[in-house]
Amino acid sequence: MFKKTTLKNGLRIITVPQKETQAVTILVLIGTGSKYERKEISGISHFLEHIFFKGTKKRPSPLLLSETLDKVGGIYNAFTSQDCTGFWVKVDAPHFDLALDFISDILLDSLFVPKEIKKEKGVIIEEINMQNDNPMTRVQLLWLKLLYGDQPAGWNIAGQKEVVKKISQIQLLTYLRNHYLAKNTIICLAGKIKEKEALTKVKRYFLKVKKGIPPKKPVVRESQKKPNFLLEFKKSDQSHICLGVRAYNLFHPQKYTQDLLAALLGGMMSSRIFIKVREELGLAYYLSTEAEANPDTGFLVTQAGLDNEKVTKGISAILREYKKISQKGVSGLELKKAKDNFKGKMALSLETSDSLASFYGIQEILKGKILTQKEIFKKIDDVKALDILRVAQDVFQPQKLNLALVGPFKDKKKFEKLLKL
Repeated sequence: MFKKTTLKNGLRIITVPQKETQAVTILVLIGTGSKYERKEISGISHFLEHIFFKGTKKRPSPLLLSETLDKVGGIYNAFTSQDCTGFWVKVDAPHFDLALDFISDILLDSLFVPKEIKKEKGVIIEEINMQNDNPMTRVQLLWLKLLYGDQPAGWNIAGQKEVVKKISQIQLLTYLRNHYLAKNTIICLAGKIKEKEALTKVKRYFLKVKKGIPPKKPVVRESQKKPNFLLEFKKSDQSHICLGVRAYNLFHPQKYTQDLLAALLGGMMSSRIFIKVREELGLAYYLSTEAEANPDTGFLVTQAGLDNEKVTKGISAILREYKKISQKGVSGLELKKAKDNFKGKMALSLETSDSLASFYGIQEILKGKILTQKEIFKKIDDVKALDILRVAQDVFQPQKLNLALVGPFKDKKKFEKLLKL
């Protein structure tokens, strides 16, 4: 069970007591990410996330900050996505107050020292270099670029190196002032907590959260009339692909059907594409199909690392499975396997306090509405084989196909010819 409390200033607090644990997780989510950025400050959401760990008035250096929780064995980190930014701390329950003090300190009293900002630019540039050097990661960046082009949804969350180098202290502080507001903030507490006492403490520690109206996110533009392909040459021992289609966003009524469709295709070791491409054809080591549903965008994609000599064979095999499921659908027994797999994975994932905090907090920040595990299971159980067929027929259409590829190739034509259903 969970409880949501909204304060007068708009700050939302979600409490999720958990008896069978010794841990407490504090997750703070801000409703801003890379989709909220302009080109001249692309990457600023992610940059800001980094700077919060560089020193506060109370703990004026990265060392003093990190030692605070290291001394008690706490786990802490942050992340930036297209739609939100998150900061979390997980500690042994007796250190709950220390964790609250730490996370409120970095978010409300960070110093933004110019020399630390300058140094962190180097860190972020190395993070971007790491992404670009890793073809498994690079192909994911190309996939978003292919789908959305030159707009926030198509940009790297970490930004571009030349832009990161120019981001100033004033720009960081302005972005902080405009986006890090009470109405745009959720604090989720999960684990061994006393609800009433925890609420009182959160109110005290986050008293200084500023009021205001957060800016709206720019509308994502989507337009596709034919299959799209993006190739990036890289000398490598295998080719890395993202092959899939535009699909449904987070609010679509068939969102859970889309999740099951992805599981059936490549979300399990016994799924169709995994068995065909890895077990029968022996073309790949890593391979998976996922459905990504965001508030304003969605897609279904299969990612794989394929034998360079047989990459076209692997792509064709994946496309055949897309076509087959859109023509013949699935049996009741196969659908039941996917449903039970989905429910089993979710049940296992929600055993820890950090997973519970994310489960409830992310739903609230992205949708403004929380479904319990039981309610989600009901939606999964309601999906029929005919729903799978209809969704597959809707999304697996030639004009919705997209292929991003990183590998030792320069000729696009032979790949473009493959993109048919």
